[in-house]
Amino acid sequence: MAISEQDKPLLTPGMRRQLIFWLLSAVIFLLMLVLLRSILLPFIAGMALAYFLDPVADKLETWGASRLLATSIILLLFIILFVLAFLLIIPSLSQQFAGFVERMPGYVAQLQALLVESELLKRIIGEGGSTIRDNLDSIVGKGTQWASTVLASIWSSGKAIIDVVSLLVITPIVAFYLLLDWDRMIARVDSWLPRDHKQTIRQLARDMNGAIAGFVRGQGSVCLILGTFYALALTVVGLNFGLLIGMFVGLISFIPFVGSIIGLVLSVGVALVQFWPEWPMVLIVIGVFAVGQFVEGNFLQPRLVGKSVGLHPVWLMFALSAFGALFGFTGLLVAVPVAAALGVLVRFALQTYLESPLYKGHNGESDTKPSKKAAE
Repeated sequence: MAISEQDKPLLTPGMRRQLIFWLLSAVIFLLMLVLLRSILLPFIAGMALAYFLDPVADKLETWGASRLLATSIILLLFIILFVLAFLLIIPSLSQQFAGFVERMPGYVAQLQALLVESELLKRIIGEGGSTIRDNLDSIVGKGTQWASTVLASIWSSGKAIIDVVSLLVITPIVAFYLLLDWDRMIARVDSWLPRDHKQTIRQLARDMNGAIAGFVRGQGSVCLILGTFYALALTVVGLNFGLLIGMFVGLISFIPFVGSIIGLVLSVGVALVQFWPEWPMVLIVIGVFAVGQFVEGNFLQPRLVGKSVGLHPVWLMFALSAFGALFGFTGLLVAVPVAAALGVLVRFALQTYLESPLYKGHNGESDTKPSKKAAE
């Protein structure tokens, strides 16, 4: 007896076995990442470095260099630049960070006094607004405590970043071998794909590569350019800790709105304490961030990133929080690329669902036509 369309199962036994297999594989993979999160940093950094530099190696190969020679040249130049930056910039950043942590309580106290004694604030709250001023004192005190905790966490993470054994030794080695064997690894993984679904998986991989490349290469370049601009501009203006603040703002500028707001608040707060009552200097500091945001929004983002990542700001901040909580600093490094890849998978899953009997029903018709009442 023939089976009617309505009696056909939505998932065949083969599809169910594949679904169970891939779900179990994903769960085991995530568990391994959680268990090994303390040693992942140099390997993740090496993978990111190899991924970032692979187009350069491909370009050198088109010019006649072997893969081994191209990889050696790229890694040698990168190590030279990294060592120069480490010797010239890192000591200054370390000194400024130590000085900023030491002077932050005094800065907060002076800024709090300026705000409380401000004539504008007095006009707003009136002479009888002692309760509001007390609440402001409490808020600033709690904010100082939170900032101290954040700075301590950043300092701890910074020590992990500059760990000599993990990052300065293991990362270049990992990057060298991955960059050398990158094309062969891609071909080998491609040979493992299920034959019935290889074209679909290849298309998903291309979409993921486009989304991730938009962040790793595009947004990474934007962060580097902005960090250099802010650091130089704030140092030229004469702002205390200008190099530190500028590089920090560049580092976190991949977070929409949050990076620029934090940098502006830090810079204006330090400028108020340092230059008060010279308002023109404070306005110049604000102008530096206005120029940076204009250049980023009108030139850097459209040209270097475009819409290749396609992540909603809320989803981006959730990914940063979730991966940071699970994997620490390493999670922050991979949060956006993984979120971009997951976004591609979610869009594919949604498209597949909209074309499946789960959405259309057994008769194969989707309820997309407007009703007569709606049409009228």
